[in-house]
Amino acid sequence: MKLGVVGLPNVGKSTLFNAITCAGAQAANYPFCTIEPNTGVVAVPDKRLDVLAEMYHPEKYTPATIEFVDIAGLVKGASRGEGLGNKFLSHIREVDAIVHVVRCFEDDNIIHVDGSIDPARDIETIETELILADMETVGKRQDKANHLVRTGDSKMATELSAANKLMAHFNEGKPARTCDLTDEEREAAANWFLLTDKPVLYAANISEDELGEDPENLPNVKKVKAIAESEGASVMVISAKVEEEIAQLPPEEKQEFLEDMGIPESGLDRLVQVSYDLLGLISYLTAGPKEVRAWTIEKGTKAPQAAGKIHTDFEKGFIRAEIVSYDDLVREGSMTACREKGLIRSEGKDYVMQDGDVTLFRFNV
Repeated sequence: MKLGVVGLPNVGKSTLFNAITCAGAQAANYPFCTIEPNTGVVAVPDKRLDVLAEMYHPEKYTPATIEFVDIAGLVKGASRGEGLGNKFLSHIREVDAIVHVVRCFEDDNIIHVDGSIDPARDIETIETELILADMETVGKRQDKANHLVRTGDSKMATELSAANKLMAHFNEGKPARTCDLTDEEREAAANWFLLTDKPVLYAANISEDELGEDPENLPNVKKVKAIAESEGASVMVISAKVEEEIAQLPPEEKQEFLEDMGIPESGLDRLVQVSYDLLGLISYLTAGPKEVRAWTIEKGTKAPQAAGKIHTDFEKGFIRAEIVSYDDLVREGSMTACREKGLIRSEGKDYVMQDGDVTLFRFNV
């Protein structure tokens, strides 16, 4: 799963990406510093794996991961190819969700492409360009569907209805993800890979000095939160500069630094976890002396399909899933103890996997 880190030039996008991935993406005080997208794969923090690793002392420790892509800064006119617009739009079309970094900090030493700090205006700039790009995509579908419906192709009626609703929605300056489509219309539109249909997490980037205050109530942060609420999007407050500094510390110093600041976990850990949730993902766990691992699946995945994540043979020859809750396993100390107390459940093909299920699949090919 990929998340695209986007934003206007000089909002702290690449700084945040550096902190997320420690990948060393170039960050400089001029527009279009990022041209080709940088990519980094990040482990999803999961303390349950740490506990299981202490229990089993496995040969391998494999957390779930998310891929972050740092995409070139966007400017007005990107939908017409201004700046690096065409590159931006092609790269963002390939991601599953968007982390939109919004500048909420003042700093005279870091120029803003529009000359002042205004989160609402910045969000509107990017949203408008994405909507314009989507209007071009939907317009083409609309023309094609119109033609085919007139020739008697009844299957295109749903596509035409979706296109008409979306175009009206776009003309009001609203993204595709908030458009009231039927299930059939949404299924048809899913094949169009619309930019504004992707889930969005707004990352309100504040200064180091503002961390000491109540950041949720900062005026610029409130603007971002109001927009996110109106769109049904997620929002979190973060200081990219501070997170970059924390990311460069050794693990033992990192925890001490967080404790000194009175913070239970880094903003980056929260960002990765929120991003994981944004994509509608959960993890089931496998544990033993060979490996302790978190397996990424979508919410609602049934047991055979979850087994297929390990190997296609597991899905083809699925017999049952033997599942124990993480809490029961940790309390009892072993699968054997859990089995003796009747805590291991035998689940069939219709079982919907839950986050944190510690699972052993039985199969026969």
